Amino acid sequence: MKLMIASDIHGSALYCAQMKEAYKREGAGRLLLLGDILYHGPRNDLPDGYAPKKVIAMLNPMKNEILCVRGNCDTEVDQMVLDFPILADYCYVELEGASIFAAHGHVFHPGHLPPLKDGDILLNGHTHIPACEEIRGEDGGTYRYLNPGSVSIPKEGSARGYMIWENGTFIWKNLEGEEYMRWKTDSRS
Repeated sequence: MKLMIASDIHGSALYCAQMKEAYKREGAGRLLLLGDILYHGPRNDLPDGYAPKKVIAMLNPMKNEILCVRGNCDTEVDQMVLDFPILADYCYVELEGASIFAAHGHVFHPGHLPPLKDGDILLNGHTHIPACEEIRGEDGGTYRYLNPGSVSIPKEGSARGYMIWENGTFIWKNLEGEEYMRWKTDSRS
């Protein structure tokens, strides 16, 4: 199965529409959202195209294709208007050759690791910065930290984008579909 991973839409209908187009173009079987769907948060400026009600209307018809974890800007009020679950703090995803702990990143992140086994992947959004880094836990285990960046409010000069997982490889792309980074799960570099 091909999986698309995106984070930090922050209520931008403009970039949510582009993300949906990318999802269709990619032909992914599921969309994993890493939180911060509707609200921009007090630390961020309003993203271009800020229209949370339009984002709701775009995502709800996809409810059977979306997996989601809660971001620090997601609330019970948001869950009342979204037709797919958004309030789980984390989820485990088992893919061929990859055990993934997916969370938004405001609680579990490289500086505060969840329980992981050696070789597991920590998948976060939250920072709005794409990442693919090896990290070491206090227990001596080696893990991989991955972040797709942000759909609507990229930081540190990064592109608005998403990740694709397919055939044991994670691929980072901008919203236009141009690849800019990749990592194969059976490699340790």
